[in-house]
Parts: sequence; C-alpha cells; structure tokens
Amino acid sequence: MSDPRISRRALLGAAGLGALGTTLSYGPARAERPYNPPGALIDAAKKEGRIVYYTAAFAEVEQETINLFNKRYPFVRVEMVRAPGGQLITRVKTEAAAGKLTADVIDHSDRGLMKAIDDLFADYTPPNADDYLPEALVSPKLWPRITPGWSVAYNSELVKNPPKTWWDLAKPGYKPGAIAQVIAPSGGTTWTRVMFERQVLGEDYWAKQAATKPALYPSGAPLSDALVRGEVEIAPLVYNVIYTKKRDGAPVEIFFPPEGIPIVPYATGIPKSAKSPNAAKLFLDWCLSDEGQLHSIKDHGNLTSLKNPPYTPPGFDPKVAKLWVPKFEEFEKLRNTWIPEWNKTYGYRQ
Repeated sequence: MSDPRISRRALLGAAGLGALGTTLSYGPARAERPYNPPGALIDAAKKEGRIVYYTAAFAEVEQETINLFNKRYPFVRVEMVRAPGGQLITRVKTEAAAGKLTADVIDHSDRGLMKAIDDLFADYTPPNADDYLPEALVSPKLWPRITPGWSVAYNSELVKNPPKTWWDLAKPGYKPGAIAQVIAPSGGTTWTRVMFERQVLGEDYWAKQAATKPALYPSGAPLSDALVRGEVEIAPLVYNVIYTKKRDGAPVEIFFPPEGIPIVPYATGIPKSAKSPNAAKLFLDWCLSDEGQLHSIKDHGNLTSLKNPPYTPPGFDPKVAKLWVPKFEEFEKLRNTWIPEWNKTYGYRQ
C-alpha cells in the first residue's frame, strides 16, 4: 500500500521540517548510566519525607512510576493529585494566587500551559541535563519527564494488507469508518499530530485523508478499545495508548511511519513554593535518569527526549526514524486557526 509520492515527500520533509517544526534523530544507543544521587540530597529528602505531586497523566500509570521510585527511595511518600489538563492548571493558578500552592512537583503534557506559568517555578537542572534534546524544552526550569510519540496501529485480524506510511492512510479504497482519527480539538497531544500532518505531509493531506471518511473519536483511549474490538481497522494513536494492549495480547500491530514521528514532550518542574524541594529534586532527578526513562519506555510505551537513549521500543529503528516536534511559537499561534479548518475538512462539529 505504499504511495509513490512518499519518496519525494519524505525527502522534502527531511529537508524542510525546520520551516515550522523541528526534525530530530536519536544518536547511537548507549549503555544505561546508573543514577547515584549525592548523599546530601538523600539525607535532605529523608528529612522532608514526602512530596505532593500534581500531574495530568493517567493515575494508574503514575502510580506504577511512584511504586518503582519507592522501591529505591521508600523514605519519600508521594501524594499524587491527578486532574485533567485544564483543571490542573486552573488549580495551580488559583492556589498560587492565594499563596497556598501545595505542589512540590507539577507535571503536564501541554508545554504551552506550563510555559505561561513559568514564573511559578524554581530554577532546576537535572544531573544529566546535557543528555537531553534542547528542542524538547520550553524553559530551562521545565523538563520532559515523559515523551509520548505518535504511531499507527491496525487490527491484525482484519487488515491483511497493512499500511506502512502516513500517506497510506489517505489512499482511496477504504470502506467508510475503517480508519479512525482522534479529533483535533481533543488536546495538545493530538494538536501536535494535526500540525505535523499539515506542515510535513502537506496542505492536501487533511482533505485526502478525510475523503476516506474516517470514524472520529474524542480521545485515544476509546479509539484504542474500538481498534482492539474490531470496530475500526486502522488508527493513528499515541504509542503509549496502544502499546500496553499489544503487550497484553490484543490482536494489534504497531509501526512508526517513515515520514516522521510527532513527539509530545511533557513539562515538569518544581515550584518556588515547594515545601519539600529536596525530595522533589530526588524524584524528578530519578524520573529523568536513564533508570526512570527506561521504565517510561519499556513499561509505559513512551519514547524519550534523551539524545542517545539506552533503549528504544520494538519496531523503532533509530537509524531511520525521524522525530518531529513543533516549534513552540507556532504551536500556540496556529491552534485557533487550524483546528477550525481541520473540523471543517473532517466534518466535525463541536
């Protein structure tokens, strides 16, 4: 099902991604570097004994991360406060305005929302700061603890001639609803994919892909369930949404398209008002270490913003994979114009 246009488009994309986004590649794989915090930090964290952790990520996933952290550092009790993205930012702003911000660590998937409250955060640099892609940062105070990446998945019991590229999802011949999409207004993660489609694949991609009459879903969770059940056959999905289903035996296959892989680096930081800044630093340092990133990749299906990751997911070839991250300024500026255009192209009414 490969598209004869892919070679030309891929070459154009590789040469011109920098116009509005940035193309990145991982360097050679390397051995895992152990995380060994200084004794003074451990002693200070022990005295504090707890952190309050605000996150917009899934509670079940974050609890697994907390449990693994506590295997090494049982003396830091992590109290998680989980809320959807917009609600979490509203809570942070309200508490900060009243001088009652209780969070020691704040973690969010929308870098734009976090950048807007950058002044609330303390200066923070992890020990392995030089190992991270600078393009993944929107502030020197905020770091990509999690880096989800987009993939394409299909139901292997239904699809016998599977797609291999993004452009294969725009080919005619699919029955209506065989392909599905998460709607553009669903959040910053999907907005990243939508930007990638228009900026890298071209302005005609939306129209050609919409012509296949894809089923539209409000988010990746119900779409991934529908794919497993066979209600849809093919869908672009954030890898961490579908990876665990394949791992647990669902009839799905996943690939990373050669035209590019949109990534969505999180932004995580320590507020100036943190009551347990040392315990917070220990937690965030560990999350950003090779140990924490390996957990994020292997157990949760994320990618990483490390320049030279010690591990990449099955099916991900770092020699040919092209990561793509939107330029922050364009990410904010284009959203209110392009999402209505996407809605009109795909016939979606909010």
